[in-house]
Amino acid sequence: MNKAELISRVARDTRMTKVQAARVVDSMLEHVTRALKKGERASLVGFGTFTVARRRARIGRNPQTGSPIKIPARRVVRFASGKSLKSEVV
Repeated sequence: MNKAELISRVARDTRMTKVQAARVVDSMLEHVTRALKKGERASLVGFGTFTVARRRARIGRNPQTGSPIKIPARRVVRFASGKSLKSEVV
């Protein structure tokens, strides 16, 4: 499912217009993104939790030449699925 399909399904289930549903979906994604930028976690009970983790700097290899390259440290988003989501998917 992509974002457009999600918006269509939200609009159908809530009897909103697609424009209204798009605002709702965009707002939710924006607020989750803002929380993650601040280093906070975003938890949707039953669905899952988004958190920010740090990756250490490391040495990698250029696959074409085999020469070592330095990969800098960075922040990455992690997702842990909730109990309800796990039980529905299994």
